[in-house]
Amino acid sequence: MISRNLRHLRLFLAVADTGKLTLASQAAHVSQPAVTQAIGKLERDFGGPLFDRTRQGFFVTPRGGALVDRLRRAFDRLDPALADISPRLKLTATMAQLQALAAVVETENVTLAARRLGLAQPTVHRAVTLLEREAGRRLFERMSFGMVASRQTTALARAVLLAFREFDQAEADLAEFAGRDAGRIVIGALPLARSALLPQALVAFRALRPGQRVLVVDGLYDELLTGLRRGDIDVIVGALRQPAPIGDVVQERLFDDHLTIIAGNHHPLVGRTGVSREALSAFPWVVPREGTPARLQFDAFFRGIELPAGIIEAGSILLMREIVAASEHLGCISGQQALAEISKGLVAEIDVGTRWPGRPIGLTYRENWAPTRAQSMLLDLIRGRAAHEAS
Repeated sequence: MISRNLRHLRLFLAVADTGKLTLASQAAHVSQPAVTQAIGKLERDFGGPLFDRTRQGFFVTPRGGALVDRLRRAFDRLDPALADISPRLKLTATMAQLQALAAVVETENVTLAARRLGLAQPTVHRAVTLLEREAGRRLFERMSFGMVASRQTTALARAVLLAFREFDQAEADLAEFAGRDAGRIVIGALPLARSALLPQALVAFRALRPGQRVLVVDGLYDELLTGLRRGDIDVIVGALRQPAPIGDVVQERLFDDHLTIIAGNHHPLVGRTGVSREALSAFPWVVPREGTPARLQFDAFFRGIELPAGIIEAGSILLMREIVAASEHLGCISGQQALAEISKGLVAEIDVGTRWPGRPIGLTYRENWAPTRAQSMLLDLIRGRAAHEAS
């Protein structure tokens, strides 16, 4: 674990910027022995030298350079948000205090925040109170139902979460120098990714990085997007939104997918060609939920005639397969997701005599996100798998 002592990390950056212990101590208003002690502790924690000591001064090693890059990214997010509340907080705020603040912002309750952090309630209350005292202003409005953060406090909490994620990334970067895996990669998986993209990519990744922890999070798009923007998720894999939902995320298109209509092998429409919309609308359906790109295409397909009755909304190919196999429901699903089910004879494709418009599939990640080496490796495997699926 890398040190989470903000003061020590700032002193490290000061030495990297000035190349001199004396200049760094003057800039930080601390003694030179304090700077020396902080650098020594960081090098012990990080498992190797961060600087080459020469007569001309201190110069960062490759290990130190990797840390510099991550810390700059972290403090570039954190410091403007701190200064927006009070310039003094940049000098006084501690990691523990900022963790407490972010937890209270999210839960709107000190007791719930303490439970989330595994701390005593008075500890969290004291951390928030000290921040408010240093800032010289209230950061929360105390209400009967809990604590409501101000706009600036909410912005600070988001900056804290993203800065902390950069510290996690720094830990992974530094572990590479020791030939170790550290941290975990968190992937937000939309339905198509779970069945068509991720399985093979993850198997290949595990062969290359057997010790790297990976967490795949299933969920609705809006939930995954929230997790991505706050730093809980590294990348979302699946259908892209057109246009992008918000300006602080980047969408990388990998290929276009086309929807398919499926049915149980016993269905009366199986084997017919050029089935009309009117004939299709006479049957009940299992379709993606409202607001998804696939559902928008489904609704557009039936525009001008009455939509089918008896719609079940579901994005799972497994659930859809079981429903259509046990009834006369039709299913509207990604062509890539349906391919394996059709090829195994579990369901049949209905020929509607038209080709659905392409639906972009790809990666969504935070703007200016800098992946670790392991994350980049996994992304390249997903890109390679996407190229195979598209061919």
